[in-house]
Amino acid sequence: MPVIKYPRIRDPLFYEWDKKAQKCGLRHTVYAVNGDQYTGEWLDNLKHGKGTQIWKSTGAIYSGDWKFGKRDGYGSYSIPDPVTKEYKRVYTGWWENDRRGGRGVFFYPNGEQYDGEWSNGLRSGWGQMHYKDGSVYEGQWLTDKPNGQGVLRLTNGNRYEGGWKDGKKHGPGKYFYTDKGQLLEGIWAADIPKCGVLVDFGRDNAPASTEFPLPEIELHDPAGVLAEARAMSDDSHN
Repeated sequence: MPVIKYPRIRDPLFYEWDKKAQKCGLRHTVYAVNGDQYTGEWLDNLKHGKGTQIWKSTGAIYSGDWKFGKRDGYGSYSIPDPVTKEYKRVYTGWWENDRRGGRGVFFYPNGEQYDGEWSNGLRSGWGQMHYKDGSVYEGQWLTDKPNGQGVLRLTNGNRYEGGWKDGKKHGPGKYFYTDKGQLLEGIWAADIPKCGVLVDFGRDNAPASTEFPLPEIELHDPAGVLAEARAMSDDSHN
């Protein structure tokens, strides 16, 4: 009986071509259709591991960790100066799911700087912000605004310590007028002091102290007054 030989079944050629095109492990620079380029590690055809990406449209560079095609881990992001063409750092720190997440330092174009925690690309957690006018805020943040407890130090030496909400002084707090040697302790709402007590504080060493000291005012129940004010503030939150 004759032996019939059947041809060996092979996958279509495009299967083999696609397999060879898959990116995995360390590769040299790979160019995208839009001109972007990436040099680094791959896994299952996705940027994964250490790598550097250059965006052609902006010239921006990211160098650091990648996870399944997204910036994730520790890395640095820089952009070229439009005049000098020299690269300037924008952010150095931790990333999560292609956004700033964790601890990192952000450098603003106007010279301001934030060093602290991030979540979903926004300042959230504990951080320190250096403003252009020289003032510094250190404390809690939520969705890119001071929120919680924090201290604002002004260039003239004055400072506020207390509660914040949506970027404004809110709740119990203390404002130190070191230039005048006075202290205001009270309750704030949307950046405005609603009630409180103003007393002399280090007046003898203040550079611009008032001519006469503040008169002492005796309150029968000062703690009760502040407690009532705090209760009113809590009611406004609800």
